[in-house]
Amino acid sequence: MDGLLGLLRIHIKRGVNLAVRDVNTSDPYVVVKMGSQKLKTRVIRKDINPEWNEDLTLSVTEPVLPFMLTVYDHDTFTADDKMGDAEFDLTPYVEALKMNIEDIPNGTIITRIQPCRTNCLAEESCITYTDGKIIQDAILRLRHVECGEVEIQLEWINLPGTKGF
Repeated sequence: MDGLLGLLRIHIKRGVNLAVRDVNTSDPYVVVKMGSQKLKTRVIRKDINPEWNEDLTLSVTEPVLPFMLTVYDHDTFTADDKMGDAEFDLTPYVEALKMNIEDIPNGTIITRIQPCRTNCLAEESCITYTDGKIIQDAILRLRHVECGEVEIQLEWINLPGTKGF
């Protein structure tokens, strides 16, 4: 628990137009890495538009590191094929968490992050105050691949006895 700020829940919603790595389709899964932590979703068979709807939860310590999201095609007899990756900077989200927002209307947009060459956003990402939580929705454009995007949502979880922000 030493140095732990809290938990970051990354909801991996779905993949859109992922690359084909098998004959006409792929068997994709997502791996999320932050520091020494590595978590992965289940494999979705024969689908380039998979719906994972899975939560991956990372422990966050100081300093807050970006996380790397990588999509792979599961293969039974050979090494899994890489289907692209995206790095996600948590700085804007952490800044929103530090604001100590109270008494604002549900659904209020705290900040907007525009896609640019230095991030992997496919479109504008909004950080909102929703049901008492600060949530960030994002669509990540995968790099090092011909096509594909992954939709995610971030949620912060405060733990009793941790420093928090």
